[in-house]
Formats: sequence, structure tokens, C-alpha cells
Amino acid sequence: MLSKSRFNPASGIADFWNEIRRPHPYRWPILALSVLPVAGVLVWATQQVEYKAPERPTITYITTLAPGRSDAEIAAENRANQQIKDLRKAEEERIAQRKREMYKALGAAAGMDVDAIERKADAERAAKEAAEVERRAERLGSAGAVPATPGEGTAP
Repeated sequence: MLSKSRFNPASGIADFWNEIRRPHPYRWPILALSVLPVAGVLVWATQQVEYKAPERPTITYITTLAPGRSDAEIAAENRANQQIKDLRKAEEERIAQRKREMYKALGAAAGMDVDAIERKADAERAAKEAAEVERRAERLGSAGAVPATPGEGTAP
């Protein structure tokens, strides 16, 4: 019997109600200070964000090429793709040349020395292309280098 009355919340609530009803000048500040720590913990706990582990992605392989293609079919497709690539590059070069001609006409109309500007731009383009060729050669050279086997180039 003692344990039932000791842990019964009804008597505690009744006691709290009797104390809060009594006229006391500090009852509301005391009540606010009493509720504040619990409210703070509840606010902190409700603002915690926990993310669940993301779902594993499902992979769908898209095959646009027939898996049983012959080498001749692959080579023919590569040639067709190269022709398309060459046509695109030629068209881009034609458009770039047309732009240069338009800027050259505009510069001439504005009284600029368009020949000197064109020579400078050609030199810059040539330097850029040379650097690109050198970079490619360097990459191919380092990728194509075969490490020496032990004993090569050494005297017996």
C-alpha cells in the first residue's frame, strides 16, 4: 500500500493545485522558471534532425548498340561518326571565319589597323594550336612509354 500512494500522481497534482491557488506574489514567476528548463529541453529535442540512410539506387543499363556487332559494323559506324564530326568542325570554322570578316569590316569602318590585329590574332591562334599539339604529344608520350625491364641497358 505504501508504494501505491508514494508513486500516485493524483496526490502530487492535488498538492500542486492547492499551492498554485494560494495567493502568493511570486507564484507566476516561480511557475515560469519551473517550466522553462523542461520547455527548453523539449524545444531542443524537437529540433533535432535525423536523416535515414538513402535508398540504394537501382541501375538501369541503357544499351543503344547491339551487343553482337561485328568489327566491320563498328568501323563503319566510327567512320560515319567521324564524318559528322568533321562536318560540324568545318561548319564551326566557317562561322568563326565569317565572324572574323564581320569584325574586320567593323574595325576597318572604325579606322583601326585590321591587318595588324589579324596578324596578332593569327599568331595567338597558332601558338594556342601548337601548345595543344605539344600537350597531346606529351600525354601520348607519357602514356605510351613502356617501363624498362630489369637488365636492359646495363653492362654485364
